[in-house]
Amino acid sequence: MLVHFPIAIISVGFLFDLLSLWIKNQSWLSTAGYWLEILGMAGAVVAFGTGYFLTSPMEGEAGLMRDKHELFATFALVSIIIATLFRIVVVYLKKESSAMKYISLGLFFISFVFVSITGYLGGTLVLEYMIGL
Repeated sequence: MLVHFPIAIISVGFLFDLLSLWIKNQSWLSTAGYWLEILGMAGAVVAFGTGYFLTSPMEGEAGLMRDKHELFATFALVSIIIATLFRIVVVYLKKESSAMKYISLGLFFISFVFVSITGYLGGTLVLEYMIGL
């Protein structure tokens, strides 16, 4: 279940941030998105670590799929760390009302995409190759 946590938290955090652009009178959406992004990053670090250090080597098609999953997990981890650190700086400098908010949201979107692809590949490993069962 550990790997599902950052996928859900990052996805919901991005959704809240996106909704905050359209529902301007609900400032809690952006605040919740901010904290979920931080929590999602922390969860992603732990989930990546468990996958990297606790997954056994694999052969054949399953090995190729695992390598692809690991590659996208690395992209996801690096992108969520960059997006979160950037956002922390934006919030600290009180620039949330500037164009920096949109840059931050763009970085969060990239992270969301990588996390989604990684989750899909992880699901493929479980469902098609029975890894982790």
